[in-house]
Amino acid sequence: MRLIIITGLSGSGKSVALKALEDGAYYTADNLPAKLLPEMVSFLHGSGYMRVAVSIDARSGDTLSLLPQQVSELKARGVDVRVLFLDAKADALLKRFSETRRRHPLSNGKLTVAECISLEREMLADIGSVSHHIDTSDLNPNALRAWIKDIVEFDQSGITLLFQSFGFKHGIPLDADLVFDVRCLPNPFYDPRLRPLTGKDQGVIDFLAADTNVGKMLGDIRGFVENWLPCFIADHRNYLTVAIGCTGGEHRSVYFVEALAQYFKQYQRVLVRHRELAGNN
Repeated sequence: MRLIIITGLSGSGKSVALKALEDGAYYTADNLPAKLLPEMVSFLHGSGYMRVAVSIDARSGDTLSLLPQQVSELKARGVDVRVLFLDAKADALLKRFSETRRRHPLSNGKLTVAECISLEREMLADIGSVSHHIDTSDLNPNALRAWIKDIVEFDQSGITLLFQSFGFKHGIPLDADLVFDVRCLPNPFYDPRLRPLTGKDQGVIDFLAADTNVGKMLGDIRGFVENWLPCFIADHRNYLTVAIGCTGGEHRSVYFVEALAQYFKQYQRVLVRHRELAGNN
């Protein structure tokens, strides 16, 4: 049985993610009290359901503290459990609540939305430690659906490397495990011919590949990930997100992510995301 647990902050896209899984033939349950998870899994397994997705969040209150132990016990029973934690920057969440005029689930008439977000983040801290984080701050719903489907379709027999490019001027991704800064390298943005292109285009590839320091840094990052990957695997990680940042997130970081993904896909399962490019892929 495969069980996907969707959790995270209110306004981060949990409903979108759960709907994407429902469209992918998962049996879904929204806002399940954490206390009921083991009983629900036993019932659905006995009823023949082999693909299940549930949303559990701060509305479970004090029973949230049970979730890490429940996940361990379910895995020990042979259930393929994956916990996806959807997160977003506070300003992105505030904007979403303002645009939709939705009431925050923790609102009690005394707390501001910003205070509710901060409280919710504290309540979910323990769950975050056993989850794969997805930063939805800059994702539109269609991109989030695609990310969710890509992530869950991989089997869990080993680690999945997720290489992500981003622009520092838009902030560091919340879901990054390792962050590398390539802003010290020559910037194709200042060449008028290359400015409209991205790190996927041959002109930018040729420009960067011709620079000795680009090759050195690429080799250093590749070597670091390669040398330390066994430690992350030994730590029973299902995913490792390696984020590469440049100024705008369209040229140098994209080039590095594509090159790293091309190298590592010979040995590991690899996903690629370009946060600042249209379509986020």
